[in-house]
Amino acid sequence: MTFAARLDACVDASGSLLCCGLDPDGFTSAAAAEHRCLEIIDETIEYVCAFKPNLAFFEQMGSAGYAILERLRDRIPSERILILDAKRGDTGNTAEAYARALFDVLGADCVTVNPLLGSDSVLPFLHRADRGALLVARSSNPGAVDLLDERLASGMRVSARIVELGLRWDPGGCVGFVVGATKPDAVAEIRRAAPDAPLLLPGVGAQGGALEDSVSAGIDARGRGAIISVSRGIASAPEGAARAARDFRERIEEVRAAVAHV
Repeated sequence: MTFAARLDACVDASGSLLCCGLDPDGFTSAAAAEHRCLEIIDETIEYVCAFKPNLAFFEQMGSAGYAILERLRDRIPSERILILDAKRGDTGNTAEAYARALFDVLGADCVTVNPLLGSDSVLPFLHRADRGALLVARSSNPGAVDLLDERLASGMRVSARIVELGLRWDPGGCVGFVVGATKPDAVAEIRRAAPDAPLLLPGVGAQGGALEDSVSAGIDARGRGAIISVSRGIASAPEGAARAARDFRERIEEVRAAVAHV
C-alpha cells in the first residue's frame, strides 16, 4: 500500500483531515514534556488523522527527547499517521542515514524534507513504498518570501519548481508537499500543479493561517488530500485539547461539505 493510500485509510478511519502537532517547549523536564504529549494524544486521537512531532523540540532535550520520540511511536496506533517534522535534506549517504533514522529507528510513516539540495537529497526518502516524504514547497514563515517566492530565469517560482521536480521524482504515491496555510493562494496554486498529491498545511492558528480558506484551496477533487496541522491552537487552547481538536475538525468538515455541494 502506498503512503497516499495509507493516508486515505487513516482519513476514513478517523473521519478527519486534522493533524495534531506535538511541539513540547518550555517544560522543566523531559518527563513533563512526555506526559503532556501523551495527554494530548489521548485527548485528541478520535478527532485527528495524524500526529506531527516537531523533532527540534525533542532534540533540544538530548537523549531523553529522542527516547520520548521512540515511545510516542508505540502510543500512536496504525490507524493514525505519524509525521516526523524534521525538514531534513542532505546529500548522498547522509540523506540515506537521515531516512534510516526517521523511518527505521523512529518509525515515521511520513517525514518532511527540505528539497533545496536537489534530487540526491530527496531520493533516499522515497525507497520505502509505504512511507511518505512531504517536500517543503512553500513554508508558513514570513521568511519564505526570501527564496521560495522568488522567480527563476524561466519565470517559474521556486516553490512551483519544487513541485514540478517532486512529482517527477515520485515513484508513485510517496511524495507530497508542505504548503503554509498562511498563504492560501499558494496552496491553491500548488494544488492545481499537483492535483492528487497529499498537502500538509501548517500555520493554522498561532501563525495566523486561515483555516477555511486553506482547506478550500488544499483539498483535492475527492474532498481530501490535505492534512491540516494545528499545534499550539490545540495544545494551548483554554477550552482544552479535546474540545479544540473537535472544533477544528468540525470547521474542516464544514468546508469540505460546502465545497462538495458547490
